[in-house]
Amino acid sequence: MTAPLHDTGAAETAAVDVTAGAPAKAIEGRSPWRIAWVRLRRDRIALAGGVVVLLLVLVAVFAPLIVSLLGHPPNEYHEERIDALFGTPKGAWGGIDKDFLFGVEPVNGRDVFSRVVYGARVSLLVAFLSAVVAVVVGTVLGVVAGYFGGWIDTVVSRVMDVLLSFPQLLFIIALVSVMPNSLLGLSGSGVRMAVLILVIGFFGWPYVGRIVRGQTLSLREREYVEAARSLGAGRGYILFRELLPNLVAPITVYATLMIPTNVLNEAALSFLGAGVKSPTSSWGQMLSKAVTTYESDPMFMIIPGLAIFVTVLAFNLFGDGVRDALDPKGSR
Repeated sequence: MTAPLHDTGAAETAAVDVTAGAPAKAIEGRSPWRIAWVRLRRDRIALAGGVVVLLLVLVAVFAPLIVSLLGHPPNEYHEERIDALFGTPKGAWGGIDKDFLFGVEPVNGRDVFSRVVYGARVSLLVAFLSAVVAVVVGTVLGVVAGYFGGWIDTVVSRVMDVLLSFPQLLFIIALVSVMPNSLLGLSGSGVRMAVLILVIGFFGWPYVGRIVRGQTLSLREREYVEAARSLGAGRGYILFRELLPNLVAPITVYATLMIPTNVLNEAALSFLGAGVKSPTSSWGQMLSKAVTTYESDPMFMIIPGLAIFVTVLAFNLFGDGVRDALDPKGSR
């Protein structure tokens, strides 16, 4: 009986010695952004949307190079590609072939591919910059209203309520119709793009402001804010070093979801004639022209419509993925 007990104890001692001799694995800390990136990588649908968004941005940035390689100048007429009697493109599918990848426009024969590529510039530029305007204004006023409270919160909140109930579309149409052709060094479509960016951003900031205000009301009562205040930290330090870093996640999420809405707003305004002027290309403007020719040339309506659909869908999928990745209570 003694020998087996002695052998078992020796084996246990050896096991303990082996375990004790093994180097301990270091515990690696991960930042919230790294955790969010790990979650986002698991969402293949969101990553696919992000890849499409990246491709759209590259198309908009390198539009002149892409058109020079695969298309024709966007404002170059090709009357030889148009049927003189009916004004429709020659050939099937709106004149699509190896020289004109998306066919040609009815009546004038301009390259649809080139105009779709340049239209991406207008749509994404207006969408991004108007989102920047809305995020900056909404963040500043939302933080100020949520942190200071009192009459400041009351005034900012009532302004947000008024702007949210204002007919944005009608106001933009009325404003564009009375704008001069040149303003602050801009002319033609440049003036209209500047007006679209400012007005869409101005009417979009209350949505950001409401979210930021609500988050600030919650964060200002947290322990770390009280600790900073008890240590003598000033209001500026608390706002920029304690509150804003914790608001980056919800602001980022809402910005990614605001961009596709702005793309639709720009397309709708261009469709109604309140957007950029011809010869500047815009997806909404192309859809407006296609209304009179969709029966004889449906491809001229389908192609810019698909461009809008793919852009909005890609941004929404990517935005949903970012929201799930940054949500600490999410399941993914």
